[in-house]
Amino acid sequence: MQTQRPTAAFIGASWGALLAGGCAFLAGLWNAEMQLNEKGYYLTLLLYGLFAAVSLQKTVRDRAEGVAVTTMYVGLCWISLLAALLLLTVGLWNATLAPSEKGFYAMSFVLSLFAVVAVQKNVRDVRAIEDAPRRVSE
Repeated sequence: MQTQRPTAAFIGASWGALLAGGCAFLAGLWNAEMQLNEKGYYLTLLLYGLFAAVSLQKTVRDRAEGVAVTTMYVGLCWISLLAALLLLTVGLWNATLAPSEKGFYAMSFVLSLFAVVAVQKNVRDVRAIEDAPRRVSE
């Protein structure tokens, strides 16, 4: 399977979206008038969601490339991603925030998840292209 190098524009847009989503979410938490334990909850969900999204992207890609990945691990990746989304939804549903604030957190969270998947894909594509000449010459 031949991997095409992502364009600089796509790499930049992916990193920009990740920084925009992550920084917006974190700035919102920093400025929010909520208890510290609530801020910790949302921060933990962001980190957990980012990790779950990257793990899922990696397992799906590994399977597509014929790398052995256990069904249990793939299932855990899906469960983790869905759990992060569900926990964010429940947290925002029950939060005493304005609807616009809830939407802000939801959208910056989803943007961050989408962007981290694109960044992971780009990193992996670039790495595969850079490693290809070494594999051919070995």
